[in-house]
Amino acid sequence: MARLMTTGTSAALLMGAAFLLLAAADASPYDYAGAFDKCLQFFEAQRSGKLPADHRVKWRGDSALTDGFSQGVDLVGGYYDSGDHVKFGFPMAYAVTMLSWGVLEFDKEMVAGAANNLQRALDAIRWGTNYFIKAHTEPNGLWVQVGDGDSDHLCWERAEDMSTPRTAFQIDINHPGSDVAGETAAALAAAAKAFRPYDSMYADLLLLHAKQLFTFADTFRGRYDDSLQGAKKFYPSESGYQDELLWAAAWLYEATGDEGYLRYVSQNAEAFGGTGWSVLEFSWDNKYAGLQVLLSKVLLEGGAGAGADTLRQFQAKAEFFLCACLQKNNGHNIKLTPGGLLYVDDWNNMQYVSSSTFLLTVYADYLAVSRGALKCPDGEVKPAEMIRFAKAQVDYVLGKNPKGMSYMVGYGSYFPTHVHHRGASIPSVSDVTSAVGCMDGFDKYYNSKGADPNVLHGAIVGGPDANDGFVDERCNYQHAEPTIAGNAPICGVFARLASEPADAASDNSPAPAYSRPPHDSSPSSKGSPLELVHTVSNSWTTNGVEYYRHVVTAKNTCGQPITYLKLHIKELSGPIYGVSAAKEKDTYELPPWLTRLGAGEQFTIVYIQGGPAAKISVVNYKTV
Repeated sequence: MARLMTTGTSAALLMGAAFLLLAAADASPYDYAGAFDKCLQFFEAQRSGKLPADHRVKWRGDSALTDGFSQGVDLVGGYYDSGDHVKFGFPMAYAVTMLSWGVLEFDKEMVAGAANNLQRALDAIRWGTNYFIKAHTEPNGLWVQVGDGDSDHLCWERAEDMSTPRTAFQIDINHPGSDVAGETAAALAAAAKAFRPYDSMYADLLLLHAKQLFTFADTFRGRYDDSLQGAKKFYPSESGYQDELLWAAAWLYEATGDEGYLRYVSQNAEAFGGTGWSVLEFSWDNKYAGLQVLLSKVLLEGGAGAGADTLRQFQAKAEFFLCACLQKNNGHNIKLTPGGLLYVDDWNNMQYVSSSTFLLTVYADYLAVSRGALKCPDGEVKPAEMIRFAKAQVDYVLGKNPKGMSYMVGYGSYFPTHVHHRGASIPSVSDVTSAVGCMDGFDKYYNSKGADPNVLHGAIVGGPDANDGFVDERCNYQHAEPTIAGNAPICGVFARLASEPADAASDNSPAPAYSRPPHDSSPSSKGSPLELVHTVSNSWTTNGVEYYRHVVTAKNTCGQPITYLKLHIKELSGPIYGVSAAKEKDTYELPPWLTRLGAGEQFTIVYIQGGPAAKISVVNYKTV
């Protein structure tokens, strides 16, 4: 696939443009089963503790084997949250909750269409839940962090060489943390339901801890980052703890069927913001959208009983979020990049793409079972159309984007190779056996321009900026760092799409809300080295102006490799991808990565604008 480089942007096109483009995605050529497998491999790369014999990430070794020992507790295990080596319990619990929800929704797909990776998914969950059991040493206490973020960030070293303090931090009745305790209860409850068909005794153990943690969280209320100041800088609980209390209760209801937990949700729905908050994100911090979708499932399945009216309020808020994703929410929509990616925040935006895509997918399936449709302010959306939008988001992640880059490391042939990740950037302990110190790590590896010696398979990095741009540099932590919280939701979506028939996106689904002009292939002009094939792949109207997405395929027909090419592009008014601007006005050259266009080879130019198509001609070229 051509690697497209941004040479211009247009702020006017940031809104509205891409929903129709993405909703009209064709049947995808992407290997979703392979992506699901790699997604789980990333969790193996993030493991802390004593690694099992079947560990697939061979460049990783055992690490942090004495965590908690100095404070009289065994906290060995769990996951490192991202490119560093702190074990933050809050995002780790959320990641386990989302992995478990994925298994609950897509277990059959994980067996049938995703290389039978159900067991590996359960293993990923168990690695987290085993750690939570260790961390829950008393009914009203939970160890929620190991390591100090400040000192950890001063070192660039492998987990196997760790020399930074491994201080552990606990919440208790005098230092409450209802948010992290509630999220851990939710994770254990969701995991209990996921394990129930395969290991009922383990499921019972998880439920015991989940119930105790929920009681602790509800009885001794408070934000964990008020009790643990060191967490405020890295994973602050900005939405408060009320969403986690409702979230935990909802998951305990799912796992037990105990109506008492559903009554708790109904009784506290208004006071805790569950039926009041209309949100535009779902994340490790803010659980409201996920809670609202989960409770909508209860309603759609007919299990609401006397609380049906309250659950309908939750459903209304869930549909606000989903319609906002689909750009059908009466202007109150989540922003989109020009290339069509949901865009919530510049820092690790892919985590929001991952979570939003998950909620769209599961809700579409809930509606399909109940034979319903999503009723948005700007029109009704059928389940198949929701899946098409979710699928297009996934395809963007895997490479169908203006840069032609997979934002999943190790997937495809063009992906980030300078990931902000200590273990990936430093040679394995099996290759360099001597310890790599803090400063040596920065000098030799963090600041190195060389590609990562270890491929962090399956890691989804923070992703592009608001204009679909991405700088593949290790220091670019806002965009080049992966997280377990970002990976966890989309893992299940990969499994779901792997079982989708190849033509499911087009069969029995609404026609896209734009007309696609017929393919226009014009022969190359006399003496031109290129055959230019022009299509319009999408159109939409914004503020009364009709815009078009133009795709031009330029094929070398001169019979010799082209080493230099200059194009003249007249009447261009919008952003263009796939060529680099030259010094002269309206002239463009091959992008820096394309130094040679072989005979018969082609590259792609994409531009967006209103009005007539731009006029492209060859000004000059050189051959070998």
